[in-house]
Amino acid sequence: MKTTFLREMAGFVVLVLLQTLVLNRISVFGVAVPILYIYFLIKLPKNRNLFYVVISGFLMGLIIDIFLNTPGMNAAATTIVATLRKPLMNIFFSKVEYEDFVPSIYTETGAFLRYSVVMVLLHQTLLFFIESFTFFNLTSTLIRIGASSVLTLILIIALDGLMYRKTSGV
Repeated sequence: MKTTFLREMAGFVVLVLLQTLVLNRISVFGVAVPILYIYFLIKLPKNRNLFYVVISGFLMGLIIDIFLNTPGMNAAATTIVATLRKPLMNIFFSKVEYEDFVPSIYTETGAFLRYSVVMVLLHQTLLFFIESFTFFNLTSTLIRIGASSVLTLILIIALDGLMYRKTSGV
């Protein structure tokens, strides 16, 4: 239990630092920005307490907001996604899984991809609509949501593949 918690906290810190120091400086065609810190919520075990998940998501979003000077945008989006994580897992993954089930591309590939797509699209939609706070540039906002979601999903799949190789010794 302690090693799992320490591994999760190390992932939390690494993803926050990676997002704030590297990924937010990347902008593909001025439209797509990779937002990889959502991977932390995607990879939490199924049996995690809702309070733990929501507080972790809120703190992650708040820390990123502090670093990026975005008043509460990431915290709000991440908290909402953290709240909806467990119901989404129940929709996409079979109910006969063991308690410590951690979603991965190597456990149930199709379910993991669908789950990741919904989590990322939900997070990006919330984040970009909170950021723009208007429906006047709806086309521009939808393009940013789509492009950032695709870029984020590519990074999530790549990172999940690397994490599996690292932990499995392949």
